[in-house]
Amino acid sequence: MDLRTTVERAQRLKQLHADHKPLVLPTVWDVWSARTAAGAGFPALTVGSHPLADSRGADDQEGQTFEEVLGAVRPIVEAVDVPVSVDLEAGYGQQPADLITGLTEVGGVGLNIEDTVHSEGGRVRSTREHADYVAALRAAADDAGIPVWVNGRTDLFAHAEDATAVLDEAIERLRALGQAGADSVYPVRIQDNDDLLTAVTDAVSVPVNSTAHPVKHDLERFRRLGVGRITYGPLLQLALTDAMKDMLGPWAPGRKLG
Repeated sequence: MDLRTTVERAQRLKQLHADHKPLVLPTVWDVWSARTAAGAGFPALTVGSHPLADSRGADDQEGQTFEEVLGAVRPIVEAVDVPVSVDLEAGYGQQPADLITGLTEVGGVGLNIEDTVHSEGGRVRSTREHADYVAALRAAADDAGIPVWVNGRTDLFAHAEDATAVLDEAIERLRALGQAGADSVYPVRIQDNDDLLTAVTDAVSVPVNSTAHPVKHDLERFRRLGVGRITYGPLLQLALTDAMKDMLGPWAPGRKLG
């Protein structure tokens, strides 16, 4: 994809975040799911690492190389005319500048970056280390002249036995990410907790991303709680899995006929 188109899509993604509160980005994993979501009227999409890995018979948590991910993302981006963001896990061991270069060369205009470093035994980056990585991503995108949307994720709540016990630390981390140049922040695994979501959205100045289930959750609830951005993670693919099983069940071998 040419640079001009990539820049235009990046600018459009930024404007969409300003226009929609929250902005819903369906999480897709291949050309079919991307075309389906775009055809349903969504103005932007995100590629999720978990569903992408499942669709390719690979493991999540950096079970694919960066080059393999880019190879899978390119046809998705080329198949639609809307901006596409990409979950890049913890960065696949890449330097921030190389991550931005690879992403934008295939036409991606946003990224999700988390603080669990799977290639190093699943350790969690410190607040400063993660903020520094985000700052370097922002600097690389600026140098490239492409306003890549950076969604800074923390897994602190996911790793904690008691999510409320790490709330202050998580807020400190999310604020640091925003100050480092993250356009939005993403505290995972608190989508069902109104109190935690409200505490986070009240505490940070950039849009807060929440995971949502397309059937079990309600858009108005997230809007009421101050969420600025919604993605599905693996939950859209899982919901479609359940629906597919229900549809195919009556046709399965051994099913008794009425």
